[in-house]
This record gives sequence, structure tokens and C-alpha cells, in this order.
Amino acid sequence: MKKGDICKGTIVESCFPDSAYIEYEGEKILIKKGILGQTLEFAITKKKKGRLEGRVLNIIEKSKLENNENPCIHYELCGGCTYQTLSYENQLKLKDKQLRELMEGATDKDFKWEGVIPSPKYLAYRNKMEFSFGDERKDGDLALGMHKKGSHYDIVNVFECKIVDSDFTKILELTLNFFKERKISYFHKNSHIGFLRHLLIRRSEHTGEILVSLVTTSSFGFVEDPNTLPKPSVLGTDEEIVIKEWADYIKLETDKGILNGSIGGILHTKNDSYADAVLNQGTTLLHGKDYIIERLNGLDFKITPFSFFQTNSKGAEVLYNVTGKYLGDTAGKSVFDLYSGTGTIAQLLASESEKVYGVEIVEEAVEAAIENAKKNGLDNCEFIAGDVLKVVDTLGFNPDIIILDPPRDGIHPKALPKILEFGAKKIVYISCKPTSFVRDLKIMEAAGYRMEKCVGVDMFPNTVNCECVVLLSRP
Repeated sequence: MKKGDICKGTIVESCFPDSAYIEYEGEKILIKKGILGQTLEFAITKKKKGRLEGRVLNIIEKSKLENNENPCIHYELCGGCTYQTLSYENQLKLKDKQLRELMEGATDKDFKWEGVIPSPKYLAYRNKMEFSFGDERKDGDLALGMHKKGSHYDIVNVFECKIVDSDFTKILELTLNFFKERKISYFHKNSHIGFLRHLLIRRSEHTGEILVSLVTTSSFGFVEDPNTLPKPSVLGTDEEIVIKEWADYIKLETDKGILNGSIGGILHTKNDSYADAVLNQGTTLLHGKDYIIERLNGLDFKITPFSFFQTNSKGAEVLYNVTGKYLGDTAGKSVFDLYSGTGTIAQLLASESEKVYGVEIVEEAVEAAIENAKKNGLDNCEFIAGDVLKVVDTLGFNPDIIILDPPRDGIHPKALPKILEFGAKKIVYISCKPTSFVRDLKIMEAAGYRMEKCVGVDMFPNTVNCECVVLLSRP
């Protein structure tokens, strides 16, 4: 076989999170985001050092797992939710199989696999979305939504997205229509010309309040230096007028009672970086307030536009309950909560623990954590702003328990040995990307830790992703 060949075959192996394999003429071919049991027509896209990769051209026959008769109408085009065609029961079965095999392959020691706990909501569960501006095809009409399947450029309008509350898509549609009427361009990744970049929406499951932030460049024109933070005076009069008109329009239309919830705040964020990511290089409040309040397990948490918070609020309660169960009795014990975000886990543990220390690199999240702890009447939580890699050198004592909830890429390879040097008898590792945990596990086992038990918590229904909670101990 060679690059460009067109073949047909059935997926016989599926690995977490999105790798599927077809055996064809004695060769094993990697197919991204295929579903176990599908028969496909595919093209060979890469052949390197004996490894073959293919791209799906057509689905000839569906998998027996694909028994959902009513997937999202955007499923064929949108690159977001690979498992929409599976019933939720079959999604859980597939994730259970994949995660168990991943963990079993990561260690030669015995551990207890406790399956995958379902999300309390598998539709309309997300409390945050970052929609992108672009076009559905080159030089087409302005679009606002998700990236098209297999594309880094094309955008699909997702007015009926099933994993968010309809409030999200109503605000999305209002925003798109506003800027289409004014013929305002999106930011082009190659030429670095254009204005509109992203629409960030957060919604409280508890109160229904919504934060909306429009992310744009500093002007309608060319972005010259992405490394320089835009100054307040950079935004010209025309741009300021358009932004204010947009905010007033969103407020006026949503005040008519079209939402299930209500607008809590409308903001404008400037981002002149070349990276295709939502970055905050200066945010201005246009209406209302710059935060919403979410409630988890009886405690209230202030969430600002860019602070980390679990994207599935109901699922987060399940996740943190499992974490508490794995930690066991923390009475009279000191706990380090590393990568603490807005301090949710730290505060949920504080009532039982002697002292909880949270470390988080995002200063905005630390400020929110301190404020949240005060509002919740907790005086035994201390939050430190800084990089875990550097802060662990300054803590000055050894904790009884460590909680690790790192970003998707896992723990910095230089930080992990420092963390393990504390010698905590118990570590609970919360992983939103279990493959990153598997990499970190090798270093933890070399330091004398052993994985005792592990459970999946499905924080991301209809997608290939799943969270894991792992209990590790050291004799």
C-alpha cells in the first residue's frame, strides 16, 4: 500500500480516546475518530516507518453500537461530538472498555477498575463554550460555531447544538446576524487581517445567569505585533461604536424573555495573538457584572470569564464526590490541592481537613478562590498564585495528602519529581486526559507509588473524552 490508495475495511480495534484500527492485507491502519465495528472506505494519508494512517471517505456500514436514531443535525459536519450516533448506554460501554484497557496496559501491578460513572445530564450539560468566527467554505458567508470535521479553517453554524442549553445558540445566532448585517470580517489566520475571533459564553447551572464575551482583535485592520498587549487607545472609534451597538443589541433582544436564564454580564475581550485560541489581552465590561455564581454540593463559587471551572456542573458534583470518597477521612490532615483552579476541591474538603493549600497559576482564578472561601465561611484554606513547578519549592512542609488536577497535558516533567519528594502517603490524581496520567504514572511508580483503584467519570457525553480519578498510595 502507498499514500493515496483507496481501500475498504472494518474497524476491529478502538483505543482511548479516538484511535481506531483497520486490519487490511496484513497491515494495521490507524483511523482517527472511527467507531468500533464501522465498515469504511478510506484513503491512505501517511506511510512512515511501517506505520499507516488513513482518512475516512465514506461509511459503508454503521457499527452495531450506532443505535441512536436522533443524533444532532450538525453531526455530519461538526467536528465536536464523535459519539452522537451511539445511545448513551453504548457510549458508556465503549468508554469503559477503552479506559480499562488503557489502565491495564499502563501497569503490571494489580488495581481495582471501578467502571465509568455516567453524567447526570448527557444533553445540554456544558456550562461553557468557545465559538469561533469564520466561514463555512472559502470566501463564503460569515459563520459562527464549531470547526468543521477534519478542518482547521472551515466553521459550521451550530444553531441546534445538543450539548449546550438553547440559551447559548440563541445568543450565538443573534451575534452572527448582527455582524453579518454590518459585513464585518472575521480574523483570517494566514493574512492576520480581520476583527471577529470568538464568542465565549458561560452559564450557571444553579442560577441560569449568563456571561457573554466577544473576542476580537484591536482593530478592523492588520494585526502587526501579536506579542504586544493592545493599549486602551488602540481600539478606534468605529470599532468601539460597533462593540457597544452589539452589546446593546444582545441586551435588548434577550430582555424580551427569549432565554431560559438571564444575561448576567456582557464583555469585550481583545486578543491580537496569532494563536487560534481564546486569550485575554484586556477585557472591558459593557453590561452587568463580570462573573456568575455556580453552586456545587452546597457551596457557592464565583466564576469569571477566564477562570478554570469544570465545564459540566452536574458532572463536577459527581467527580468531587468520588474524589472525597477516594481521599477518605481527612480530619486533622493537611492537604495540597495542586492546580486548584477556583478552589472548588479545596473548599469542598476544607470542612473536614485541618488545612488545605491550593496552588494555581491563573491569578484571576486564585482571586476568585480566595473570595469564594470567604463567602463560604472557610478560614482554613490558603490559595497561592504561581506555577506549581516553582511554588512547591516554597511550601516548606510535607502534606498528608496531595490532590493533583493538572491541565490536559498532565504535570510538568520537572514538577512531578518535586511533588513526589513530599512523600505524601496518599495521592488522588484527577485527569481530564487519561493518556497524560498514564505517562505520569511511570514516574510515580518509580518513586514507590502504586495505583490502588481508578474510576472513569463521564464529564463529556457524546464525545470521545472522559475524566478519570485515580487513588495512589505509597507504603
